[in-house]
Amino acid sequence: MGQSIPFACQDWANTKAAYRFFSNDRISEQDILGGHFQATSERFANADGPILILQDTTTFSYQRDQPEHIGFIGKSGIRKIDGRSKQLIQCGILMHSSLAVTTEGIPLGLAAIKFWTRSKFKGCNALKKTINPTRVPIEEKESYRWLENLGQSTELFSDPERCVHIGDRESDIYELFCTAQDVGTHFLVRTCVDRLAGEGGHTIAQEMEKVKLKGLHRVRTSDPKGNIVDAVLEIRYRRIKVLPPIGKQSRYPALYLTVIHARERDTLVSRKPIEWKLITDLPVASRR
Repeated sequence: MGQSIPFACQDWANTKAAYRFFSNDRISEQDILGGHFQATSERFANADGPILILQDTTTFSYQRDQPEHIGFIGKSGIRKIDGRSKQLIQCGILMHSSLAVTTEGIPLGLAAIKFWTRSKFKGCNALKKTINPTRVPIEEKESYRWLENLGQSTELFSDPERCVHIGDRESDIYELFCTAQDVGTHFLVRTCVDRLAGEGGHTIAQEMEKVKLKGLHRVRTSDPKGNIVDAVLEIRYRRIKVLPPIGKQSRYPALYLTVIHARERDTLVSRKPIEWKLITDLPVASRR
């Protein structure tokens, strides 16, 4: 691992075979991982209870004199080259994967995966100056990978009711919520969008401000110096009618979803207070 192909293969016959394999367009990551996906499906069938499907993106960064030959993944800061400041471009491959895990934390294996590269990289803020994200179909965005993985996992397990797809704030996509409802599966997402709620006269945040405290929850975390501390969170939740973005209300229906807010009770000087905002299609009837 990490060596050149000729060094790893030891002789010319194996080296040539490796080059032929890598240049074969008929081979995909789905073919290579087919046996692994099948094993994951079998472990899923033998497990009991709900299964958590954790989605996230990983980047593989490489050094190349000509990064366009492998693809761009982002920008890595500014360096002085020949006396001039120049922003460096990172090159590499991106991988979006879905890992199946039991509620006890036992990994069952990958349920879906997607690899891709970028021909160029501008960054989200730069793109928003020229493109209105709400006007671009989800199928044309990189974020469509969240929906693709959800669909692939659902097809692999053939039991969508047992699955809860979990994602960070990047997965706060209204089309994802609708897709989960269409295929009969569940989701739990850390939200970053303050969507319109009710009949459209207020937002989720405004409605949650009126929700009474449902209870307290203690978590163990660390301060900036690495000391272990206990934090007390105030828990609020409510079933809310959530509306699609204004530009998409003709294509997607309103959904009744559960919004959960967990906010640290104490005001701290040493670190930023914990504040989590979650959204899920699952019902919540108690703090437990």
